[in-house]
Amino acid sequence: MFTGIIEGTGKLLAKRNAGGGLAFELEAGFNITHPVEGESIAVNGVCLTAYNIQGRKFTVDVSPESLSRTTLGTVSVGDSVNMERALQLTDRLGGHIVSSHVDCVAVVRDRQLKGDFTLFSFSFPKALNRYIIEKGSITINGVSLTVNSCTVDTFDGSIIPHTLQVTTLGLLVRGTKVNIEVDIIGKYVEKMLLPRESGEKSSASGNGINPEFLAENGFF
Repeated sequence: MFTGIIEGTGKLLAKRNAGGGLAFELEAGFNITHPVEGESIAVNGVCLTAYNIQGRKFTVDVSPESLSRTTLGTVSVGDSVNMERALQLTDRLGGHIVSSHVDCVAVVRDRQLKGDFTLFSFSFPKALNRYIIEKGSITINGVSLTVNSCTVDTFDGSIIPHTLQVTTLGLLVRGTKVNIEVDIIGKYVEKMLLPRESGEKSSASGNGINPEFLAENGFF
């Protein structure tokens, strides 16, 4: 698990075909203290397994599934990427709970200066609109952000100067594609409240949350 608080950026040093996917050789822009072979590192919001760790350099494999659902296939040698090592139980949860399992690719619609802040607007697949709510959390290329406002297929977010400086979000321009992960809690809640696929009767009488369900569980 991750928090969406980027530790720093890194660079793609080399890229090659490997087993139907790709292998990346990466260099972090920060020290990888107490490295563990096989540990998880989020790269542009995608959870990858690091191996051959030597100082700040390491290798990861990118599966065909990850290539089909994220922008990693478009990263070129020399490009900067956001990096975050996995959450430790003693860490502060400064962002929100992030799995780094990307849900979709979104596109930058607009970028505007609003005082010291930069306001970004993104378009995303409508199928995910129920998970994106005003003032909710969302992850963009691994960065935890708050949704300012949203419609059925767009959302806006304000980026502070610090975030623009320490992540790759400052490089985003209109038309850039980004990796999006919606808040994982909403997906689990939805799954638990939906009727069972096997035909079992759900606790909400097979219809999700309704007045009968709320009455049964003492809400009124």
